[in-house]
Amino acid sequence: MAPPGDPAVELDALVKRYGAATALDGLTLRAARGEVTALLGPNGAGKTTAIEICEGYRRADAGTVRVLGADPAAGGRDLKARVGVMPQSGGVPGTARAGEFLRLVASFHRAPLDPAALLARLGLTEHARTPFRRLSGGQQQRLSLAVAVVGRPELVFLDEPTTGLDPQARHATWELVEGLRAAGVAVVLTTHHMEEAERLADRVVIVDHGRVVAEGSPAELTGAERQLRFRARPGLGLEELLTALPAGSAAKESPAGHYLVEGDVRPELLATVTAWCASHGVLAEDLRIERRTLEDVFLELTGRELRG
Repeated sequence: MAPPGDPAVELDALVKRYGAATALDGLTLRAARGEVTALLGPNGAGKTTAIEICEGYRRADAGTVRVLGADPAAGGRDLKARVGVMPQSGGVPGTARAGEFLRLVASFHRAPLDPAALLARLGLTEHARTPFRRLSGGQQQRLSLAVAVVGRPELVFLDEPTTGLDPQARHATWELVEGLRAAGVAVVLTTHHMEEAERLADRVVIVDHGRVVAEGSPAELTGAERQLRFRARPGLGLEELLTALPAGSAAKESPAGHYLVEGDVRPELLATVTAWCASHGVLAEDLRIERRTLEDVFLELTGRELRG
C-alpha cells in the first residue's frame, strides 16, 4: 500500500451529461490515502454520478479519472479487489444470510478481515443467520458496511453510511471509519449529516450543479469567525442595531424570535447587543456565542430551498 497522503482518487475536469441535463460540469477533486474525504452537496449536485464514475459503473464524457492510479472503467478485477464500495441501497441479495454472505465476500480476498470479528464489532453476531431482507434498515446498513471493508480495501466509498442507525450504531460506524483512516485507507464519504462530516472528515468537498464550490478542512471552511445567537420578542427592528454594530457585522431574525449576529464577537459587540435589547424592553434569552458550523457554510453556499 502506498504511503498516507498519496492520491487515491484524482478527478480532473470531469463532464457528464444525461441528454440536456449536465450532472458534472468540470468537476475536479482529490482524495488522499489515510484521510477521510467528505463529498457533500444537495440532491442533484452530481455526487452520485461522480462516485459511480470512480467505481467504474459510468464513463465521463470528458475529463480524466484515476483511482489508485488506474482508469476505473478499465481497471479490471485487480483494481476492484482493492476498492470497497458501500451502496446506500444495500447491494446484498435479499435471501442471503448475513454471516454466510460476509464469509463469501471475504473468501474472494487474499487477506480479509475476520468476518466473525467484524460482525461482532458492528453488533450483528446475533443476526448472522438472518436473511438480509429480514434485517432492520439499520442492520442492513451495518452489514453493507461490513461487506465494503472485509477485504481490507485501500480505498472505500461509503454512501450515507449511518442512515437509519441509532446513536450506538452510529458511533460504532464512526469508530470503524476512524480505524480505516489510521490504517492508511482512503475513505470517500457522502453524507447529508453535517455533524458526521465535521467529526470524521480531514477534507470536505462541497459540490453544487456539478462543480466544486468549496473545499478544505472543516476548520478551514468554518473559519474562526464566531456568532451570537439569542431569542427575544419577534419583529424587533434591526436597523438601529446594525447601525451600532462594528463595521462588517450582520444581523438577522430567522426564524421569528430567533436572532443571529455575525462578526467579530468581542465584549464590545456583546454589550451593544444587550444594550439594544434593553432599549426595546426585552430580555435576550438563551444568549450564546458559538462558531459557524459546517451546516452554516453548506447552506450559505448551496441555498436553503428544497430540491428534489
